[in-house]
Amino acid sequence: MLAKLTSKNQLTLPKAVVSAFRGAKYFDVIEENGRIVLSPVRMNRSNAVRAKLADLGLSEDDVAEAVAWARPSE
Repeated sequence: MLAKLTSKNQLTLPKAVVSAFRGAKYFDVIEENGRIVLSPVRMNRSNAVRAKLADLGLSEDDVAEAVAWARPSE
């Protein structure tokens, strides 16, 4: 089976492959020994938030400081 890489760096996966992973919307992508390996990932809201924070370069300390700043002092 072939998957075509588009000009926008998107891959179209064969239906026969995707149908084996019903319900999977996200895949972990790694390069391993010259191969692209996709593994289905079940995302929940907390994982999505953590991933977004990592993308933004924010640490747990940054979040704690922001929460402390936003909460009114008593």
